[in-house]
Amino acid sequence: MNLTNNFFCSLNLKFTCITIVLLTISCSSKSNTENNHHVFKYNEHKNIGSLDPAFSKDLADIWATHQLFNGLVQMDDQLNVKPCIAKNWTITDSAKTYTFILRKDVYFHKHQLFGKDSIRATTASDFEYSFNRLLDKSIASPGSWVLKKVDNFSTVNDSTFQIKLKQPFPAFLGLLTMKYCSVVPKEIVEHYGNDFRSNPIGTGPFKFKRWEENLKLVFRRNNHYFETDAEGQQLPYLEAIAITFLPDKQSEFLQFAQGNIDFVSGLDGSYKDEILTAEGKLRAAYSNDIKMIRGPYLNTEYLAFFMESEVKTIQSLKLRKAINIGFDRTKMMTYLRNGIGIPANGGFIPKGLPGFDTTIGFSYQPELAKQLVAEYKAETGNQNPEITLTTTSNYLSFCEFIQRELQKTGLLVNVDVIPPSSLKDAKANGQLDFFRASWIADYPDAENYLSLYYSHNFAPNGPNYTHFKNELFDQMYEAAYLETDPELRAQLYTKMDSLIMDSAPIVPLFYDEVVRFTRKNVNGLGINATNLLELKSVNKTKNLNL
Repeated sequence: MNLTNNFFCSLNLKFTCITIVLLTISCSSKSNTENNHHVFKYNEHKNIGSLDPAFSKDLADIWATHQLFNGLVQMDDQLNVKPCIAKNWTITDSAKTYTFILRKDVYFHKHQLFGKDSIRATTASDFEYSFNRLLDKSIASPGSWVLKKVDNFSTVNDSTFQIKLKQPFPAFLGLLTMKYCSVVPKEIVEHYGNDFRSNPIGTGPFKFKRWEENLKLVFRRNNHYFETDAEGQQLPYLEAIAITFLPDKQSEFLQFAQGNIDFVSGLDGSYKDEILTAEGKLRAAYSNDIKMIRGPYLNTEYLAFFMESEVKTIQSLKLRKAINIGFDRTKMMTYLRNGIGIPANGGFIPKGLPGFDTTIGFSYQPELAKQLVAEYKAETGNQNPEITLTTTSNYLSFCEFIQRELQKTGLLVNVDVIPPSSLKDAKANGQLDFFRASWIADYPDAENYLSLYYSHNFAPNGPNYTHFKNELFDQMYEAAYLETDPELRAQLYTKMDSLIMDSAPIVPLFYDEVVRFTRKNVNGLGINATNLLELKSVNKTKNLNL
C-alpha cells in the first residue's frame, strides 16, 4: 500500500469529505513524480515578502533568496565557514582586518542590462556597493545590524575586498554568511528600484523565472554556476524549483502525502501523531514512501529567573537548583513532543554549537530536589514555599508538566498565562520573577547565547533578561572577543556556560531540533542547525522506490 492510501486509511474519519477527490488525484501522483524528477517542489505556508536579500529576515524569504544569491562566504551543515565567492581570506591587525580574495569565475544571472553577452563577472566593487546599500538608511534594510561592528570596507582591486572592524569580533565570519550580505549588481538594482524584490538577479545556483504572489514561485537552473561537486560535476543537479503557497500545514501535508510536493519541514500538531510514534520514530506505514531526517536546531527553550527580584523563593539558589533537577526532561519531551527535541541536560548553549557540553547542566534527581526544598523550609521557616511561572498559551502544557512534577518536591508552582506581546514587554522591563523564554540564534556562534548573561547587556537595553551578573563571566566574555583560535574560544564558551549553570539563573528545558520529511526519491537534502534549505546538491530519481 502506498503512502497516499495509508494516509487516507488512517485519517478517514478526519478527511472523509475530501477522500474521493484525493484518491482521484493520487492515481496520477506517481506519473507526475516520474515526469518531474528534475523539479524540486515544496510549499511555503507563510507568504514570501521579498526576493531582495537585503530584506531576507524571515525563514521563508531566506530559503528563497538562498537559491538565488551568494556572499563572500558560506556555512556548511556542520556550521563551519567555507569559501564561496571569496576563495580565501586573511585576518590581520589583531583580528580587526579581513582581506578577501575573490574568484574570477562568478557571473550574475543573465540580463539584457549587462550588454552584449547578457552576463557580467562579479568584482570587489559589487560587494562595496552591496554593503553600502545594506547600510543605506533610505533602503531601511532590517539586516543593517550585521555591519554594526564594521568600521569601513573598501575595494583594493577587482579581486580583493577588505573589511576593517571597530574591534575584534570572532563571530564576524558567521555574520557574513547571512543572506543580507549577498552580492547584488548595481545596474540591475538601480534599474528596478523597489521592484528588485520581484526581479532578482544574483549569482546563485538557480535564477528567477516567475512569481505569482500567493500562488507559485519558479526558479530555473543557472547554467553558469561556479560551484562543482566532489567529482567535479557542475552544480546544481536540479533543473528547477517550484514553490506553492498553501496557507496551512495540514493542506501542505496532504499534498506531500499525494506526492505533489517533495518535502515538509517541521512537525505540526495536525499530523504529528499520525506520522510519528510517541518516541519520535517514523511509523511503519510510512517507511516505504518517505524518510525522516532530524538534527539540532539553534534554539534553546528555557525558564528564566529575574535575579534582582525581591521574592525570596527566586533569591534562593537551593530552590532554583531544586527546580532544575525536579522534573524529568526526557519524559517531558516524549510526552509532549513525540521525542522531537533534545532534553537540555547541558547549559544554555544548544547542541550543534562549539562550546556545548552536556556535563555542565542538571540531571533528574527527584530525591535531591525534595532535600533542597526541605532545607529551604528549615532555613526560612516557610513551610509552604511557592513561585509563579509566567508563560504563553503555546507552552502551557510544558509549564503544567513542570508544575505537577515540582509539586512532588514540596514546592508549589502557580502558572500564569499571558499574551506573547505582554510577556515580551514584561520580561524586558524586569516585571516577571519567573518566566518561560526561548532564544533562537541571530548568528551561528555561541557568543550570541552568552551575550544574554553579560552584565553590560541588562534588559531593556540588551538581551540580559535575567540580570545575571558575574565578574569572572564578564572577564571571560571580553577575552573571547580577542581569541582567534576557534578551539580555545570554544573552551572559553564552555567555562562561561558552566558559570551560568552554577548560579542557576535559568532552567534549560530542551534544545530544539529540525525535522524534515522527504519523499524516498529525494537525495542529497541535508540538515543543519540554522534550518537553511540547501538545494544545490539535491537530486531526484525517477522511481519513488529507489
